[in-house]
Amino acid sequence: MDYIIKTLMPKKTESKSGADNIAFYRKYRPESFDKVRGQDHIVSVLQNSIKEDTTVHAYLFAGSRGTGKTSVARIVARELGTSENDLYEIDAASNRGIDDIRALKESVQTLPFDSKYKVYIVDEVHMMTKDAFNALLKTLEEPPKHVIFILATTELGKIPDTIISRCQVFNFKKPTHQILKDLVIDVAEAEGHKLDNPTADLIALLGEGSFRDTTGILQKVLNFSNGKKITRDEVEAITGAPSTALVNDFLLAVGNNDLEKGLSVVHKTASQNIDMKVFLKLVLKKIRIALLLKFAEATAKEFMEDFIEDDKKFLAVLSKEHGVNISSATLLALLDAYQQIDYAFIPELPLELALIKITNNERPTTHDAKN
Repeated sequence: MDYIIKTLMPKKTESKSGADNIAFYRKYRPESFDKVRGQDHIVSVLQNSIKEDTTVHAYLFAGSRGTGKTSVARIVARELGTSENDLYEIDAASNRGIDDIRALKESVQTLPFDSKYKVYIVDEVHMMTKDAFNALLKTLEEPPKHVIFILATTELGKIPDTIISRCQVFNFKKPTHQILKDLVIDVAEAEGHKLDNPTADLIALLGEGSFRDTTGILQKVLNFSNGKKITRDEVEAITGAPSTALVNDFLLAVGNNDLEKGLSVVHKTASQNIDMKVFLKLVLKKIRIALLLKFAEATAKEFMEDFIEDDKKFLAVLSKEHGVNISSATLLALLDAYQQIDYAFIPELPLELALIKITNNERPTTHDAKN
């Protein structure tokens, strides 16, 4: 039965000929606790439990995609001295039925090949069927002493309470923007490329809080770039991110209270098939700085390294000469639009409505007109 479980595992080694084609998220996956970024609250507990020999028989790692759950699970196995012969990785998305769990239950009864522990990493565990969860329950409750389960999920709410109560649960946080930016710069340097702050900042923003997505975008950029120094313009062209000019045109429309111009920019953005959330993220980032330049200039300057020189000049002018609508009310309206985009059947609609509100172009209702 060990063979059955082993066949579910991905290959762990790469040939030298294929090394250059390894996805960055695998190539630069942390191999030890000290290389894990942004999960200090988890790493410290796990390190201490391994050091004090107080590890539990079942862990549940929960968090959004690309936050390092599987990487940390592998590090736990490595720190416990588990060899590849005794490490089993199962994708519950494709091995989710009761027969798969029955095979696993038989497998755990056999002793490890050459390690103290057999470690089972079950990814996307929320995909299991109800019957599979029930079959797993007894094994989780009373596993052999030589077995440790590490379950991983992106949807904790779909895990039965009976399973959760038998595991030590760790919630993985999304990495901060700064952590992703530092990662982009470090990986690019390791690959022999150089990125300035504005370029790394854009890639980190496009990564949407995921280590995997961020390194994937970086790899795409480096693969298509011709030079060793990567510019923001290249990233925009390769990824389809909104251009600086497009974002600045929108901000000028807001600053000048020009609804027609603003709607035109939104329409142009949509026609270029640009992700409206990414566009609005870049708008919000600049609106925030323009607002700080108006009311807290010293604080604003701390964040200016993320912008190219032309943008720095633009934001200075925007905050002073076109600052009619550069206000907290505008920022709140745009933040609300950002929150609504996921629920809008027309992605640009929330932004259009926010523009109408910002420029005070809403028509009075019949009730308002009478009053």
